[in-house]
This record gives sequence, structure tokens and C-alpha cells, in this order.
Amino acid sequence: MQAEYPAHFVREMGCSAQELRTWLPGASRGACIEWTADDAASVLVEGHHRLHLSWTVLAPRRIALITLPRLRVHFDFGEMDAAVRHHYMRHFDLYTQRGGG
Repeated sequence: MQAEYPAHFVREMGCSAQELRTWLPGASRGACIEWTADDAASVLVEGHHRLHLSWTVLAPRRIALITLPRLRVHFDFGEMDAAVRHHYMRHFDLYTQRGGG
């Protein structure tokens, strides 16, 4: 997790587009999601703020015999308050975190 989340940022995520689409409802705490394209969504945050997400599929990362999917995800919170962004992203990060060990 980050200490601050700017209004607009890009992040690489180790998942497929289908995984992100599956995770997004839980990562958004059941918020209303409008699927605006195959590679974009708009999330209603705390009832009246809009988060616009879009993603691009990247070439998979290969480590020895392991192949990991990758996405470049664009987060656009618009004019959303920093505290609201942080609250949303803290849950999003915890929800989408992959286990290890």
C-alpha cells in the first residue's frame, strides 16, 4: 500500500483482464460499476464520486517456466478528495493482493 494516492496514476498489476473484472466488484466493496468498454470501467465511490479505470494488456512476465499475466491499469479519480481516494485504494490494494510464501 502507498501512503498517498494521486488523483491520476498508472500501475502495473500481475493479473489478467478477466481477473481484474472478476475482482473489481469485491475490491470496490460492491459499489456500482459501469463497464464502459472491454478495457474500461467507471466505479461509483461512496455514492457520488467517480473513479475511471482503464487497462492495457502487457506481454506476460516470464520467470523460468512460470508465465505471469500483466496489465497496465490507469486510475483516474478526477477531483475526488485525497481521503476518499486513500480509503478506496487501501481496500482495493488489500483485496487484490496476491498471497505468497
